[in-house]
Amino acid sequence: MNIAFDKLDKAFENRVRLQVMSVLVANERYDFNSLKELLNITDGNLASHLKGLEREEYISVHKSFLGRKPNTNYEATEKGKKAFKDHLDALEQLIKQQKKI
Repeated sequence: MNIAFDKLDKAFENRVRLQVMSVLVANERYDFNSLKELLNITDGNLASHLKGLEREEYISVHKSFLGRKPNTNYEATEKGKKAFKDHLDALEQLIKQQKKI
């Protein structure tokens, strides 16, 4: 039986990136501090994973100010939503194939 691991997206191999995309696909937007709190990770760890997803054009970044405080929000792009869905579909197919073995 041929198992198609090549359909899995390398951008989502990391747990944090998978979690970030799960949050952003389920919500219209999410800000940096709320993501950091929700995922219980450090600023640097979150920033590096967000940068990776941004590089793939899976998320877009929206910077603004609330009063004098900077506020950065993230949103899943259409490309990111499709890639995430395709990745989840591939995982589901792998699970189904494993059950048949």
